[in-house]
Amino acid sequence: MLLLLGRVTRRVAYAREVANVPQTSVELSAPGEVPIRRALLTVSDKRGLMDFGAGLQELGIEIVSTGGTARELAGGGIETRSVEDYTGFPEILDGRVKTLNPRIYAGLLAVRSSDEHVTTLRDHAIEPIDLVCANLYPFETVAGRRGVSDDEVIENIDIGGPTLIRAAAKNHPYAAVVVSPESYDAVLEELRDTDGMLSCRTRETLALEAFSYTARYDAAISRWFAEREEDFPAHMTRSFTKVLDLPYGENPHQRAVFYAETGVRSHLLSMTSKLHGKELSFNNLLDLDSGRTLAEEFEVPAAAIVKHNNPCGCALAATVEDAFDKALATDRTSAFGGVVCLNRRVDRALAEKLNDMFIELVFAPGYDEDALEVLQQKENVRILEDAEQRRSEVSEEDFKRVRGGLLVQDRDVGPELREEMQVVSRRKPSEGEWGELMFAWKVCKRVRSNAIVLAHDLGTAGVGAGQMSRVDSVRIALAKAAVGEIPLEGAVMASDAFFPFADGPQLAIDAGVRAVIQPGGSRRDPEVVEACDAAGVAMVFTARRHFRH
Repeated sequence: MLLLLGRVTRRVAYAREVANVPQTSVELSAPGEVPIRRALLTVSDKRGLMDFGAGLQELGIEIVSTGGTARELAGGGIETRSVEDYTGFPEILDGRVKTLNPRIYAGLLAVRSSDEHVTTLRDHAIEPIDLVCANLYPFETVAGRRGVSDDEVIENIDIGGPTLIRAAAKNHPYAAVVVSPESYDAVLEELRDTDGMLSCRTRETLALEAFSYTARYDAAISRWFAEREEDFPAHMTRSFTKVLDLPYGENPHQRAVFYAETGVRSHLLSMTSKLHGKELSFNNLLDLDSGRTLAEEFEVPAAAIVKHNNPCGCALAATVEDAFDKALATDRTSAFGGVVCLNRRVDRALAEKLNDMFIELVFAPGYDEDALEVLQQKENVRILEDAEQRRSEVSEEDFKRVRGGLLVQDRDVGPELREEMQVVSRRKPSEGEWGELMFAWKVCKRVRSNAIVLAHDLGTAGVGAGQMSRVDSVRIALAKAAVGEIPLEGAVMASDAFFPFADGPQLAIDAGVRAVIQPGGSRRDPEVVEACDAAGVAMVFTARRHFRH
């Protein structure tokens, strides 16, 4: 009874308070014809805030603001009205509740062309808010720090900010929303040119940016929680940000763009500078992804040449120039128009060799000045410099688009140790052969299935890729080695999956291969091993397959 009486007393007091307040001046307005007279500013990212606030003040727009933003503006001499003054209610719970107030949301969500809504604002003395400028607590930044506590991450989940942004975006014909400091100048310019008005088109564009912004924010939070689980979540939410418009897709009639996933430590073009050449294409980026991933497998100087998303040559050597020579020797024909990825700096001597052939793109961690002069002689060759020190996250998923959905799997990464592999032949590989086998196995991981890699002297001798029959991949790899006149006596062979029959290994043995590495697991493994034993060839089972469709 006392509780009910208290509620009635408060309601009566509120009614008296409203009755004594002069009615708010709110005009009926058509969509897009609401002048900006009052703006609510509450930002975590303070970039450009002072100039934006000053611009609003010069236009005679009242600024309502929350604590930290208000203090920042006051430091620059910009007058603001506190949210507490606007709502008649203080910020509480250490700032967790400050804008979550019905007066704010009524001021934002009222349809100004509705007699009923406008009357409601007047009756309750609610002052309309015409523009919201808000960005959110830096959840992604905080969550990405090493050693950060769960409590600190959770405290950076913004509640009021997304609600403000979504309310203004929903009601964009009457309440504009700005979430990006990069938009401040354009918004101010339009307000100056139109006497405080923003067009319907501008409002809609800002609303799209706002909803994309809050979707990205929620996706980052969802991902953080999902990564704490061991299994794939029942609902997967991801956000992607456009990095680069591409001239076309795999074919000229297909539109294309490159998006980077929000929240990942690095992406294909992060910390990468384009120093020269034509704009990057869709196929360039596919080949670059394969090539740089392969080159990063090795600590010693390495060169990888990729064509149609397959390495047509890869090699290791004492210098990156020698590695390139060996990689090119694998398949000079396929290297024409390829992408060259290197894990060492390019000097003039190597640049001259690259300049002597037609390549689409060269990717390296640096270039000597005279090397760049040589490479830039060709107008179209794309020259990319890699300054990325971060490795991609092991936990990052691999997506494959299918009709109406995604196939999602763990990325095929992680160390494969010689100690965990099994020698199944009578003859064990020599130390030299072990080195060749491990090299061939790493290259084989990056070749499209069915994949066969022949290697000699830490360089590819022949690559067979993308065949429906594994024995055909062996034949192609042998043919490539023959064309390149690379001797196979003492070479090794890697296969990304088991040999279903002994015919594939037998072809390689007959050509001079002396050691084979493969996952094993076929019903006919004994026959395959027997063929190797009969020829004195070493065979290693890895117990791990590397299909790449």
